[in-house]
Amino acid sequence: MAKELTPRSEDYSQWYNDLVIKADLAENSAVRGCMVIKPYGYAIWEKMQHELDRMFKETGHCNAYFPLFIPKSFLSKEADHVEGFAKECAVVTHYRLKNNPDGSGVVVDPEARLEEELIVRPTSETIIWNTYKNWIQSYRDLPILCNQWANVVRWEMRTRLFLRTAEFLWQEGHTAHETYEEAEEEAQKMLNVYADFAENFMAMPVVKGVKSATERFAGAVNTYTIEALMQDGKALQSGTSHFLGQNFAKAFDVQFQTREGKLDYVWATSWGVSTRLMGALIMSHSDDNGLVLPPNLAPIQVVIIPIAQKKLTPEMNEKIDDIIAKLRALGISVKYDYAETKTPGWKFAEYELKGVPVRLTIGPRDFENGTIEVARRDTLEKENVAMEGIENYVKDLLIQIQKNIYQKALDYRKTQIKKVDNYEEFKKEIEKGGFILAHWDGTAETEAKIKEDTKATIRCIPFDTYLDDDKEPGKCMVTGKPSACRVLFARAY
Repeated sequence: MAKELTPRSEDYSQWYNDLVIKADLAENSAVRGCMVIKPYGYAIWEKMQHELDRMFKETGHCNAYFPLFIPKSFLSKEADHVEGFAKECAVVTHYRLKNNPDGSGVVVDPEARLEEELIVRPTSETIIWNTYKNWIQSYRDLPILCNQWANVVRWEMRTRLFLRTAEFLWQEGHTAHETYEEAEEEAQKMLNVYADFAENFMAMPVVKGVKSATERFAGAVNTYTIEALMQDGKALQSGTSHFLGQNFAKAFDVQFQTREGKLDYVWATSWGVSTRLMGALIMSHSDDNGLVLPPNLAPIQVVIIPIAQKKLTPEMNEKIDDIIAKLRALGISVKYDYAETKTPGWKFAEYELKGVPVRLTIGPRDFENGTIEVARRDTLEKENVAMEGIENYVKDLLIQIQKNIYQKALDYRKTQIKKVDNYEEFKKEIEKGGFILAHWDGTAETEAKIKEDTKATIRCIPFDTYLDDDKEPGKCMVTGKPSACRVLFARAY
């Protein structure tokens, strides 16, 4: 099966498409631009959901649900917001079908036109802030810390499974606060939650920073982002958190009585990650043999495959059951694949393609020797390990694999961050891929010129230092005008 994958070095884009399909993660649907997430792919997404949901609740957030449909007039209330999403909106104009009199099927009933068109949500700020108006009267009603797991629609014509589809799954947090400081703290707190999840569960190193004005979310005062680097040298925006100021509160007239008895507008944030993280997970770690999944997100962490299955005695099968029970008691997800319709070799290839972190192979000879063959997916190394105490060995091995996958990605990123001072050098280096730290004069005009010339965008103004003198002032590589610090450039998905 792995031989059916296009090698990354030959065609990275085709390798990605092949892997998504052949690893049974997703497929294109009958609806143009939309995808079917298959059970194995959805199992990975469920693990992501579970961990993120836990992290959200640990920081005081509660889940809620808001309507799929948004009245068109709501999107008109915040000018920057509607401008940012107007070209991506799907619009519902009628509420009924009828049989065509000529018998050819159904048609839209022209008499069933809606008085006001409804927008299929591209994001939920407007419907939520219209709702919050009813919830908030006083500072005593604040903060509101809501999150929803939902689907959204942003009309895309050039789609790619997980990375860019017309409909996708995500979570969107929407919070309301008494003060500027509280909302700003919330926006950055949630960015750190995303970074924690990306690095400790996805094993994917990220750069945290703030977006330029051109790249920020429509209607936001500031957009904070985590940016990851894929194996082909392109960046992937992997999560964003927005400080919305009082923009949406003013648009929907959401005021509250302050502690001093005055009226003020509520301060807001929103933040979200989507099934795009599935694409990030695939492209960060996988290889020409298939998926490489970090154990913390693998639906199956260990697969056990019997050899010479028909020669296994009842006592041997009982011992295998005991090993499975001990692994599960440690919280390890295990699959015992005893299907006789597939050969052990076929199973090896299948679970390697699907990125299962650890494979245990066991047969009559192993029982004689008191050992089990252990194969790890990240390095493809195999060794024979004592059967007694195998559960603790596997537990430690999964921790080691998680760390190794992260370190490999981090080491790669370190080799792909470059510092450039000259625009001609920038043009050459950006062709090679990777992150580039360079000075920029802070103007939208210069930013647009760089994008037009090179297809590179400012991914963020990083919070942390990655190379010497990142934070030192300098001169813009394009105009020579003063620059406060280096910003992070890359070509991106």
